Amino acid sequence: MALTGRAALLALLGVLVVFLVPSLWTVLAWALLIAVLAVIDALLAAPVSALRLVRSGATACRLGEQVEVSLSVTNAGSRRLRGVLRDAWVPSAGAGPRTHRLDIPAGERRRLTTVLVPTRRGDRLPDRVTVRAVGPLGIAARQGRHELPWRVRVQPPFTSRKFLPERLARLRQLDGAVAVRTRGQGTEFDSLRDYVDGDDVRSIDWRATARRQEVVVRTWRPERDRTLLLVVDTSRTSAGRVGDVPRLDAALDAALLLCALASRAGDKVDLLAIDREPRAAVEGAGRDELLPRMVDAMAGLEPALIESDGRRLVAEALRRTRRRSLVVLFTSLDTAPLEEGLLPALGSLTSRHTVLLAAVADPRVEQMAADRSGTVAAAYDAAAAERARTERRRLTAVLRRRGVEVVDAPPETFAPAVSDAYLSLKAAGRL
Repeated sequence: MALTGRAALLALLGVLVVFLVPSLWTVLAWALLIAVLAVIDALLAAPVSALRLVRSGATACRLGEQVEVSLSVTNAGSRRLRGVLRDAWVPSAGAGPRTHRLDIPAGERRRLTTVLVPTRRGDRLPDRVTVRAVGPLGIAARQGRHELPWRVRVQPPFTSRKFLPERLARLRQLDGAVAVRTRGQGTEFDSLRDYVDGDDVRSIDWRATARRQEVVVRTWRPERDRTLLLVVDTSRTSAGRVGDVPRLDAALDAALLLCALASRAGDKVDLLAIDREPRAAVEGAGRDELLPRMVDAMAGLEPALIESDGRRLVAEALRRTRRRSLVVLFTSLDTAPLEEGLLPALGSLTSRHTVLLAAVADPRVEQMAADRSGTVAAAYDAAAAERARTERRRLTAVLRRRGVEVVDAPPETFAPAVSDAYLSLKAAGRL
């Protein structure tokens, strides 16, 4: 049983009665009156156990989107139910309104809607549904709880999809809308056509030229059916925020753009999220199901506050990719994790695969290095930023000497920069 505000008002009214008739018996009599009224009111209230509750509505959404989850409440009892219902969710679900007013005659049903605006990726779960049925006097109420399991999976927002049309146009140019006149290391033969001024003489097909009595050249297209393995580092370095975006979220956004682009190019894409242990994986997905499976696997990823295991990362990548592939490592350019973890094991990966390391740069470092305001604090900040930039350039040079392509870009241009690097490798026939 729960007391309402009216019970408190009756108790305050009793103070006036005690002033008029100051006696202990007056206090006891008034308290007994309130207790009796509360018990009678609670007994007359509709039983909460007679309610039948069913959830329905959205089960997935993108981060920042608004979705609705409905609650169907049926009064299977014989009394009219008046009261309040509270549909509790975890705070990061952004649920509202918090409470709903109820007025359900016997045998009828009402549908209540809760709007969710999630603020975090992953599974957003409800806590419990609490119903308070108020008696006809409004002094007391019956209260009960109902467990109604539900799950709304909040997926990455994929904000970089706005860059996809431009990259697809470049892909179509590579893939035959504009003929490729030079043969890259790994390009495939496409067709024969007549020679025109400006064609590379090395593309002339002399046998076809002899048969047709005209100069004929071969055209080439980038190879299809290549394999990309996207490796996302979920260790402690991925928890760092660059501006308002965690490094992990920027990496996932870039991975989605690259996945969408590579699948349109006819390449196979796999995903591995790992720190010391694999956290998520997508393998062997077809073109139609690739992006949904990627988004679903990324939804629950969170940074683990532990150091990454470079040797385990390389071993898992080698185990999952038998044929020569493009391995894209989404990690950081921090000195300790790279030099102590990844670099010692990187040789076995670069000897069998083309490796692209993608790291999110902090534009604040560039601003600090360029600050010449003259204050002591600005001087120290500029010195620290310049040291960080120097160390980053050194690590980039070390990686490139070992055959690793490096993308180091701020969050705003990170996703398109990774996709541009993929297109460049594809145009050069290095996949």
